[in-house]
Amino acid sequence: MAIKVKAIIGSTSSTSFNLKLVEHMRSRYADQLDITPVFINDLEMFSIDIETNPSANVVDFKNNVKDTDAVLFAVPEYNFSIPGALKNAIDWLSRGGEFTLKNKPGFIVGSSMGAFGSIRAQLHLREILSNPALAPVLLPGNEVYIGSVHEKMNEAGELTDKATIDFLDSVVYNFIEYYNKTNATVKA
Repeated sequence: MAIKVKAIIGSTSSTSFNLKLVEHMRSRYADQLDITPVFINDLEMFSIDIETNPSANVVDFKNNVKDTDAVLFAVPEYNFSIPGALKNAIDWLSRGGEFTLKNKPGFIVGSSMGAFGSIRAQLHLREILSNPALAPVLLPGNEVYIGSVHEKMNEAGELTDKATIDFLDSVVYNFIEYYNKTNATVKA
């Protein structure tokens, strides 16, 4: 049975390479991972003034992320960090005492047209996710930084670079192994 994975798309762009990457993964690994993209486009800015009475969009987003076996973050890099919209989404996930991500297995992918493929954004994201109110159990040592992504995808959004595909295959395999071990530990 495929692992149910909600993929939080860290970009609000309709032409996001990270969304295309997730869609590629959704297709390529469908027999192992049941990946569903989760969009952050319609979330109101977090404010303590509305924390106890969030909009329906926020409630739906949190419930959507909660209803999964694992979480995937697809993160672009804006000005050496994560996009503000992604930070806002994470702020909503950390509030309300629900611990939506706590102990949920997860991993991170990122791509960019630049050479470094979201390295700095992923470092910041890992730091943010270490907050005890979040605390997913992230796959260690398998960072996916796809630089110059526009040269590694075709018009249909499929990865075409063999080395990148092979590496992503190994990370997905490692995540499945990690998920099974983590899941066994949490249930024990």
